[in-house]
Amino acid sequence: MWRARTALLSAVVVLPLLGVPTASADPAPEPSAPVVEDGAAQPVFDPSKAVRRDLFVTAGVDSDHDGRDDRVHVQVVRPEGTERGMRVPVVYRASPYFAGGNSVSNHDVDRELYAPDRAGTRSAGTATASPRSSRAGIDWAYQRFLLARGYAVVYAESLGSGASDGCPTTGGRNETLGAKSVVDWLNGRAPGHDANGEPVRADWSTGKVAMMGVSYNGTLPNAVATTGVEGLETIVPIGAISSWYDYYRSDGAVVAPGGYQGEDADVLAKYVHTNDRDCAAVTERLRAGQDRLTGDYNEFWDQRNYLDDVDRIEASVLSVHGLNDWNVKTRQAAQWYRALREQGVQHRIWWHQQGHRDPIGLRKQEWLRTLNRWFTHYLHGVANGVTHEPRATIQRADGSWHREWEWPAPAARDVSLTPTPGGDARGGLSPRGRTPGNVVETLRDDASVPAGELARARSSPHRLSYFTRGVPRPVRISGTARAELALSFDSPAANVTAMLVDRAPDGSIEPITRGWTDPQNRRSVERSAPIEPGKRYRVNVEMMPDDYVLDRGHQLGLVVLSSDHEYTLRPAPGTELSLDLAGSSLVVPAVAGRGVFR
Repeated sequence: MWRARTALLSAVVVLPLLGVPTASADPAPEPSAPVVEDGAAQPVFDPSKAVRRDLFVTAGVDSDHDGRDDRVHVQVVRPEGTERGMRVPVVYRASPYFAGGNSVSNHDVDRELYAPDRAGTRSAGTATASPRSSRAGIDWAYQRFLLARGYAVVYAESLGSGASDGCPTTGGRNETLGAKSVVDWLNGRAPGHDANGEPVRADWSTGKVAMMGVSYNGTLPNAVATTGVEGLETIVPIGAISSWYDYYRSDGAVVAPGGYQGEDADVLAKYVHTNDRDCAAVTERLRAGQDRLTGDYNEFWDQRNYLDDVDRIEASVLSVHGLNDWNVKTRQAAQWYRALREQGVQHRIWWHQQGHRDPIGLRKQEWLRTLNRWFTHYLHGVANGVTHEPRATIQRADGSWHREWEWPAPAARDVSLTPTPGGDARGGLSPRGRTPGNVVETLRDDASVPAGELARARSSPHRLSYFTRGVPRPVRISGTARAELALSFDSPAANVTAMLVDRAPDGSIEPITRGWTDPQNRRSVERSAPIEPGKRYRVNVEMMPDDYVLDRGHQLGLVVLSSDHEYTLRPAPGTELSLDLAGSSLVVPAVAGRGVFR
């Protein structure tokens, strides 16, 4: 059961959900409290009359090691009337991007893979010039909408950025506590001061706070929620990270966020470090702790794994993510959502068809209506039915939207498909059991060829591909597909990549999803185990979760390759991978019914 919420403490005018709006011949007076009608806060305030103030909140950390507690720079924008005693709830946005970013160099990815007995692999690679542009500027689109409805909007610069003190640590504990301190200040538990050192109190705040944002700005709400801080009633993480390890690694493989090959935790920290503090030593500790050599999960990454602390969350969560987001990949939202559900946290999810972006540009009116009703319930305590609605909203590739009670689709069942010979061109993929005989097919790694190009090739020595027959009716894939592969290698180190693809009747092939692993981490993500060349191993590759409809007549395909030009490290070509077809399978969570795969 979901945890009981505390009662509303603020004043709010609530009109009946089905009531008739009041009318008056006289001009409406300036409202003295937010107004709720039909279960949603109404636009009764003039955003142009908002009250603004800058201040600094003291956080209980000293991440720049100057002997003083770090201060967080905060800007408050609140409706007129709050300076005359009106109290309002807060929508809070924290970010390391408000001050922009620096030109940075990413790590070199054209290098050999780590193996314990391989000489010359002890270097994690040198930096190569690769200027990185900002991927999350300030989004002011919500400010007028929220102010008009009686919400204060609070912005905070993350530690290490802008006018805040401290050093950035890419998801480290100091960043979490820095962002949390603003929630504490809004509830009277942390000190705030203006630029002259005069105390500033949030006596206009009800203490009810929501956090929201995109990308890093959405990751900070996840992090703060895991502290269980009192007053944080709900969060809306959009394209957000739940585990930083899964942002820069995948089951032991060093993997990049889409579009930023060679980026890692240290590079991102350098990018967002925009204050005047000396953070060189802090950044060097990030470089050492992230371990680009083995890719193993370690204490560094465990400190940045918010899934470990989901049991501490008291806030509700409305998670939003793009099904085609290859920057912050879908695994981040799917595993977060599953953990919330398992812990009994009030949860909801929006899946859209775009990449790494905010949904306000996709279905603006419906999204803002959803958001406002969500905030009205959790920040004003209005029983407007949001907790009794379907928890999953999913956009299809054709642009249509569907709502379901839960995600993945409750009707999805794992279907196991076995590859049949011909993978250098196009082999088969059958549900009828094991491939007869001892059939082994091989590929040779060539990281210079993009994975999509390999998938579309009629034949190639650098990948193996297998397809079902055309399906007689649409098949929905909902959840996480995985490739269970029986592989041997002629080298002590290799990347393994698996792709799920859609082949149309005209022969065109489009990737659906993919995943990566380091076979040295086949036993544990925490420790690499040597590969003996020629020995066969069971290697499982979990692909990024998806919700996809395979149309009638289309074929579902599995493509197996080694290095992925866009995401993995790129060693010299030539490593051979041998796939035992009888010991391998593709497992797909499908809403299909009997006989759909033939």
